[in-house]
Amino acid sequence: MFVKKNLVLILVITFIVSLIGSIFIYNTKAETLYWGYRGGDVYELQRKLRQWGYYNGVVDGYFGAKTFEAVKLFQRKNGLRADGVVGTATRRALGMEVKTKYSTSRAVSNRDDLYILAQLISGEARGEPYTGQVAVGAVVMNRVKHPSFPNTIAGVIFQPGAFTAVADGQMFLPPSSTAIRAAEDALNGWDPTWGAIYYYNPAKATSSWMWSRPVHLVIGKHRFAR
Repeated sequence: MFVKKNLVLILVITFIVSLIGSIFIYNTKAETLYWGYRGGDVYELQRKLRQWGYYNGVVDGYFGAKTFEAVKLFQRKNGLRADGVVGTATRRALGMEVKTKYSTSRAVSNRDDLYILAQLISGEARGEPYTGQVAVGAVVMNRVKHPSFPNTIAGVIFQPGAFTAVADGQMFLPPSSTAIRAAEDALNGWDPTWGAIYYYNPAKATSSWMWSRPVHLVIGKHRFAR
């Protein structure tokens, strides 16, 4: 009997420890909305922004340029980081439901950043050598650290006019598995560009200012500049 009681006690303690561990391992994350999203949450976002005079476009459930600018205006007026990305703080300020889902802290930490960075890489560097794809991701990471650019990955990617793949919609296609790996490498600190904050394809670039940037590296079809 004594042994059985001890066994039950051990099982109870093990369960409690496991439960406590799960509280620390799992956390909640609000669903983030950004340029390219479609659906009911974007309808709600547009309705609220329009109701309060921040948005004068069509309420169509598509998070495009007008919605992006309206979100940034709302964020500036309400003391939030003006990056055009609707995360937990912006949702709450707008009075939107903060949706939560559970996942491991490791997965939560960079899931959104990884996916949108992979989308950009796929749209901008499809067909480039692997190092060239990582290099495009590294340029984004270098901009995040640079004082002249937004300090979030989404802010850099969705800065108006920054990337052709955002403007022409190529970014919003599903990213390739190679692009996802390249995004992981860029997020983990691999920078084949040695600090570049610009790149361009000389066969496609039309900006005279971009051509004036000193090129210090060429990978595939892209020239990288600081």
